Amino acid sequence: MLEAAVNAFRLPDLRRKLLFTFAILVVFRFIAHIPVPGVDLAALQRLFQTNQLMGMLDLFSGGAMTTFSVAAMGVYPYITASIVMTVLQPVIPQLEELSKEGEAGRTRINQYIHWLTVPLAALQGYGTISLLHSQGIVRNFGFTGDAILPTIAMLTSLTAGTVLLVWLGELITENGIGNGVSIIIFGGIVARMPQIIGQSFASGNILALAVFALLGLGTVAAIVFVQEATRRIPVQYAKRVRGTRLYGGQSTHIPLRVNSAGMIPLIFAMSIMLFPGTVASYFLHSDNGTIAAIANTVYNTLNSNSPIYWFFYFLLVVGFTFMYTLIIYQQQNLAENLQKYGGFVPGIRPGRPTNQYLMQVLVRITWMGAIFLGVVAVLPYFARDLGPNLVLSSTGLLIVVGVVLDTMKQLEAQLLMRNYEGFIK
Repeated sequence: MLEAAVNAFRLPDLRRKLLFTFAILVVFRFIAHIPVPGVDLAALQRLFQTNQLMGMLDLFSGGAMTTFSVAAMGVYPYITASIVMTVLQPVIPQLEELSKEGEAGRTRINQYIHWLTVPLAALQGYGTISLLHSQGIVRNFGFTGDAILPTIAMLTSLTAGTVLLVWLGELITENGIGNGVSIIIFGGIVARMPQIIGQSFASGNILALAVFALLGLGTVAAIVFVQEATRRIPVQYAKRVRGTRLYGGQSTHIPLRVNSAGMIPLIFAMSIMLFPGTVASYFLHSDNGTIAAIANTVYNTLNSNSPIYWFFYFLLVVGFTFMYTLIIYQQQNLAENLQKYGGFVPGIRPGRPTNQYLMQVLVRITWMGAIFLGVVAVLPYFARDLGPNLVLSSTGLLIVVGVVLDTMKQLEAQLLMRNYEGFIK
């Protein structure tokens, strides 16, 4: 692996991509320390010590919530907008047609996602500020009197911070290595890890830290194993004569992954689980007693200390794994492409029977990947007795491993194109 990293830096274009990615992450870390004005930081620190859900939000924002910086919302409004557009594509015929128009259609859908990100970021920012205001952490909040301008300034800052992070992520995708938005999330989680581990050592609970380290290593190994697991479907190409030349006749296979969705379902599920609590926070101090009671019930039920929260989290991870996998499969049109180029699965007729067979195999193996990913996602709930800091780092570990694997594969592909050995031999 070290030799492959050295080879990557020897190539000017790859070195430029790596340095560009690193530079964008440095810029992201600077942005994460620009605070929103009008926040009582001492009171905010006390809230994070008593509220584990806020601590989880702080983990995924890379510490930006602790200082309530302009990057406090992270890129999760963009993730939520992506979920909405993904769900709407099969429902709205115009969006479904756009998704089939190739690069131009995808560009248009991505534009819609950007437009939807702005109001979602403002909505999430308003809910967060409203919650902090109810705790006496934010002053001059509201749309009356002298609080109007400070409120607009805070909402604009948070929304602009999210849009800026999305733009930085897209710069990484275009000019760097890896998926930019995932890299931004990865950078936020990793930046928080040293502090979490340091706090665990300072607490003196070395035995719990050692147990968690072993649990973490086992989880990493299991994630890598499942992420790389594939079911190989044999494919035979018929012989064809064109002019005086004979084409085809070779055998190959289609690798169907056990978990084709990667870590995307985890990110989707996290965004969905944060949404009800954010909406409920708007009405915690409503003048209507019934509405306030319902909001408090929702907010207290869907937090990281509640088994109901982790139950729905598990179901969402499993559901999004299937949804994203099937969407990817439909976009690939494997059965149609096989028939077009003269390929067939031995014993299966081309066309619709091949599509049904591949779908059946894909659903069967995806059950294993979806349930595994769901179990690993809720593992922090069962490991909560080891300490709250360790639970949070276990949650972040899921995304970190997935992003590292995807980035290594992309870098490996770049090296193999240039006749170098990659990371995975």
